[in-house]
Amino acid sequence: MAKFESILGTVGNTPVVRINRLQPPGINLFVKIEAFNPLGSVKDRLALGVIEAAERSDELKPGQTVIEATSGNTGIGLAMVCAQKGYPLVVTMAEQFSVERRRLMRFLGAKVVLTPQAGRGMAMVTKAIELARTHGWFLTRQFENEANADMHSRTTAREIVEDFRDEKLDYWVTGYGTGGTLKGVSRVLAKEMPQTKIVVCEPEDAQILSSGIDQARNSDGSPAAAHPAFKPHPMQGWTPDFIPKLTADAVKLNVIHRIIAVPGAEAIRCSAELASKEGILVGNHRRSHLRRSLARVCRRSERLNRIVYATRHW
Repeated sequence: MAKFESILGTVGNTPVVRINRLQPPGINLFVKIEAFNPLGSVKDRLALGVIEAAERSDELKPGQTVIEATSGNTGIGLAMVCAQKGYPLVVTMAEQFSVERRRLMRFLGAKVVLTPQAGRGMAMVTKAIELARTHGWFLTRQFENEANADMHSRTTAREIVEDFRDEKLDYWVTGYGTGGTLKGVSRVLAKEMPQTKIVVCEPEDAQILSSGIDQARNSDGSPAAAHPAFKPHPMQGWTPDFIPKLTADAVKLNVIHRIIAVPGAEAIRCSAELASKEGILVGNHRRSHLRRSLARVCRRSERLNRIVYATRHW
């Protein structure tokens, strides 16, 4: 058994697991289970990546307060990293998001500032910017910070490449929250595994990428307003009410093969099957990837295919 100097050494190197009972005939289906990260989500990678990049650049000073807007998982990951490294953490969070995540962040030592439900994601982002400017806190800017995508290029992407080095990977299926995983992994796959098609899922009620409508932005790349095509959806932590800069960057790479819309009710129904037939617990947004993209991607697969789904959390 490996020994680690701190909990931070356990981030990444998550397993790829075969789906045995839900896969269509003739399809080799796998999921990369990011719940194996120490605090249970892919956002642990983001949190460690942006904090250590800020330390290297001297943007983050010893003992300085860190702040970020989050629907939960980024805040939880940052709370872990900041607790271990000794940084105070403040997170802003829309009041409709998970009470359990809110409690967990506080348990890890973070201060949680709630923003009105009507403001959705934009309100919590605006509040984080305001507090950072007022108090001189370090804003991690997860939606625009290139260190987010870089972390996935160095870790998540490399793990996928190594896991499928000796066999063909036909599809990589993912969604987007910040776009860090999407940008960081897709640019590596496009270069090193160009035969792998990249499929992106988004909620049927919030088809903001598929809309073709540009996102209004401030000069620093942050959103200037909510996207007009957004509607509320049940997949918490997936597809905010704006197109993050990192997501837009990934689109501009022209490596996305297909965008698939997923109904919320369908995503939720899939949860029981994944748990009862595969013993795998993941978030609604990752269940939605599996359900709808199984139907569409696998239908078009004429021969034995290997498909990997990125799962973000339990």
